[in-house]
Amino acid sequence: MNALARILDWPVEVEEEGSHVLWDAIAIARAVKGTAKADFTVTGVEIDSRDVQPGDLFFALKGESTDGHRFVEMAFAKGAAAVVVDRPVDGPHVLVNDTMDALVRLGAAARARTRGPVIGVTGSVGKTGVKEMIFTALDRASRGDAHRSVKSYNNHVGVPLSLARTPSRTRFAVFEMGMNHAGEIADLTRQVRPHVAVITTIAPAHIEMLGSEEAIADAKAEIFQGLEPGGSAVIPADSAHFERLREAALACGATVVSFGKAADADVRLLDTVPAIGGGSLITVDMGDRRVCYTIATPGEHHVINSLAVMAAVRAVKGDLGAAGVALAEMGGLPGRGARLEIDVPGGEPDEDDLRKALLIDESYNANPASMRATLAQLGRTPARRRIAVLGAMKELGSHGPGYHAALSAPLREAHVDYVILVGEEMTALAEELGKSAASELGKTPPFAHCTNVGEAVDALRAFGLERDDAILVKGSNSVGLASLVTALSKQEG
Repeated sequence: MNALARILDWPVEVEEEGSHVLWDAIAIARAVKGTAKADFTVTGVEIDSRDVQPGDLFFALKGESTDGHRFVEMAFAKGAAAVVVDRPVDGPHVLVNDTMDALVRLGAAARARTRGPVIGVTGSVGKTGVKEMIFTALDRASRGDAHRSVKSYNNHVGVPLSLARTPSRTRFAVFEMGMNHAGEIADLTRQVRPHVAVITTIAPAHIEMLGSEEAIADAKAEIFQGLEPGGSAVIPADSAHFERLREAALACGATVVSFGKAADADVRLLDTVPAIGGGSLITVDMGDRRVCYTIATPGEHHVINSLAVMAAVRAVKGDLGAAGVALAEMGGLPGRGARLEIDVPGGEPDEDDLRKALLIDESYNANPASMRATLAQLGRTPARRRIAVLGAMKELGSHGPGYHAALSAPLREAHVDYVILVGEEMTALAEELGKSAASELGKTPPFAHCTNVGEAVDALRAFGLERDDAILVKGSNSVGLASLVTALSKQEG
């Protein structure tokens, strides 16, 4: 079988026998400096009893408002093979002094036994999407032997949990690291110890806590402090903070690999055109070669993100051909660009007697940079009408009103036909839209300002969706717009 056939022959059947054992009792006890009270093996690691699957190891963590020890019985009822606790319980368990410390220690043991290259990803915008793209590319190349942090498990609990879940056979591992205060990524990157550190972009997310974009750049650059000797730093060449990131990377002994449109970028965008069926056909210059590939999700921000992916894949000596195939097949993630065809009640049916509209699900996160990028893509999306449901952007502090009001221009530029604003923070944008019915940039769209998601659902129904509408739903996760997406995707035409 030649190389191309191997890439296309996917998925691969994984050998079952013995391949899913993650840890045994002896290895766990040794790693966490605890005492095993039975002989057992586990196939997964979990910290939420509601998510426990048969064969999991459950860590009874203590939080500010709850204690995981209260849910040990539930974990066993759901099939947990064993639990990690700080007091004796009935059933197989490992006894430790501190369960959170034990989780960190197990993560460190998993990292120590990982022989393949490790990639760390952070950034103000797009880190989860880039992490998933890198994983998908390397999973294709390794035929199922790549590992990554799931969802947005990128904090002081999520990172050691994701590390602890790393199978011993892993050939590539990708971990996401997030923060909202200085010093957080420094701690996480020393746990991950990446061979390649990727920063997607710098934008005013978490500016309430950090005060300036320069401080945000410095906090993100902490990821270089954990790089393994000889490691690579993948950074955005088009960022206003490029030199700041570059100097921080060099100070940590990293080899810098830049990506973007800039003429001197190491992975440079040469051309991008719309691909048949959506997405983009991309040509990049990687110095010694040019690579052409397709990504399935439309949008310039996804194009630029894909350059970071290709830079990371090459840095770990991954297969660029397999990466290209994987990205062509990878659609948007729930809450982060997923495109759903939904039934709608209004408008004339098409020739197949269907009334369908496009729902763009960006409900998980929002900041000024991602709002502008997503609204720009909405403006390029073919539609009879464009509707934007925008939730408040959080953690902007005193900068919030200005950043919210500034969304009026991209809304007009995108030729949005109707806007629903959700949350108190959107008052500044409502006032800005209400000042004028028109401007040089285009007609100001009519809008409704709602205090909660329930009101937004009612406003959307009152407006009335029709066939070939495009509806963008975007806001910070705490606004709860995911429930609006669920309501729309389940409604019947």
